[in-house]
Amino acid sequence: MADIAVIDALQISLSALVGSGGAFYLLLGTIVGLVFGIIPGLGGPTALALLIPLTFGLDTTAAMFLAGGIMGAIPFGGSVTAILLNTPGTAPNAATVFDGYPMTLQGRAGEALGAAAAASSLGGIFGILILFATLPLAREIILLFSPPEFFMLAVLGLCAIAVSSDGKMLKGLIAACFGLMIAFVGYDNVGGGVRFDFGFDYLWDGIPLIPSLIGLFAIAQIVSLFLAGGSITDNPSAVRVSRVGDGVLAVFRNWGTLLRGSAIGALVGAVPGVGGTVAAFLSYSVTVQTSKEPETFGKGNVLGVIAPEASNNAREGGSLIPTLAFGIPGSAEMAVFLGLLVLHGLQPGPSLLLNHMDVITSLMLSIAIASVLASVLCLMVARKLALITLIDVNFLVPIILAVSLVGAYALKSSMYDVIVAVVFGAVGYLMIRFDYPRLPLVIALFLGEILEVSYRQSMMIARGDWTVFFTRPLSLGLFVLIVLSLSVPFIRYLLRRRAAKRAVAP
Repeated sequence: MADIAVIDALQISLSALVGSGGAFYLLLGTIVGLVFGIIPGLGGPTALALLIPLTFGLDTTAAMFLAGGIMGAIPFGGSVTAILLNTPGTAPNAATVFDGYPMTLQGRAGEALGAAAAASSLGGIFGILILFATLPLAREIILLFSPPEFFMLAVLGLCAIAVSSDGKMLKGLIAACFGLMIAFVGYDNVGGGVRFDFGFDYLWDGIPLIPSLIGLFAIAQIVSLFLAGGSITDNPSAVRVSRVGDGVLAVFRNWGTLLRGSAIGALVGAVPGVGGTVAAFLSYSVTVQTSKEPETFGKGNVLGVIAPEASNNAREGGSLIPTLAFGIPGSAEMAVFLGLLVLHGLQPGPSLLLNHMDVITSLMLSIAIASVLASVLCLMVARKLALITLIDVNFLVPIILAVSLVGAYALKSSMYDVIVAVVFGAVGYLMIRFDYPRLPLVIALFLGEILEVSYRQSMMIARGDWTVFFTRPLSLGLFVLIVLSLSVPFIRYLLRRRAAKRAVAP
């Protein structure tokens, strides 16, 4: 179909959804996405990889509904275990842990699930709207980013350390340095050669992120729960009374946080290679910095759930921009999704936008609907899910441990991944035991490679001239944001000090 208008393409997609079995494939994809999102270590890339051969005999539109259902449901599925069990289902959900799990400990699991559900669904819709609006400008947006911009964006992400370690700045910096050391293990993508592999071929690809996260959060928390005994929360009445609707209403009362998180997710998601993890942590960091009560974060502030969840779902729409327009995957999921497009004879790029707009609208429609549908399905059983927190940990520990280790193994069918998860579980428990924040380590582990490669590429391009970071408008703008980000805690400290002096003045 040549040059189909967007409105006509939407009509075709809606017709296929209602009259050609599209609704069935969308529901099936949503359920699969929820399951793969909830189980730690699986996530979108695994679900889509398993999906590709199953869609061989399907109509292209039906395949898009199935894939869109998975991509729309995965982000919220990962937040369920992040909130209830301190175990992020996917890497971006790690940011939800920091306030979602403390809410569970306070007996507010239902409120946290409600907030995550509403933020995820609205963020997903926002991301798709951004995709519709920016597709015509996709080329200009993508071409703005080069190594200097990637470097500044990575530094901006690392600046989250300044606010995530409130009151523990030294410990946070130590954790970040440790994360950077781990990130530099493996093959040097710029200079060549292998570093810090200690004779193990497995380490040539570096330390894998997902098994590391499973260890840092899931296994570490399992050990902590087992040693503490009892249940996750000792307040049964609060779990029963806690209303899911409170969390949903909290999202609508905090539109600014929702829109800011969604915008960050869509914009960062559109940058190839950065992904949703940076978007979620950056959204969380910005929310903490702009809050009037930053000390409440990490202790059960509902805004700490809304911001990363809105960003996490919105980045799906953003990551589709380079994928569909130029065949450049914006995330690991999009890299696998490219294989699905090729299987169905579709070549990403301008020809796809011109000749198969109905396929694109089917995908967008399915992601938007799945974002809402996944939230509704989970909210229907949210009260039952919240009761998990009342179960004695002696029953939960073996189940969570088995699921975590299976999730680590299923990623690449490698026992080395299981070993990595166990080692990081020990590291995570020690960090809990000695009160070291885990967020700086996670951010540094993820951004370390991007930071190093972008810096060295920038120096090669500029022949060693460091001013390259300040002569490009976008790079300079990101540098200004970095300065502002680091200045906010200092300014807040001065304001508090001035207020304290006024309080004691006669």
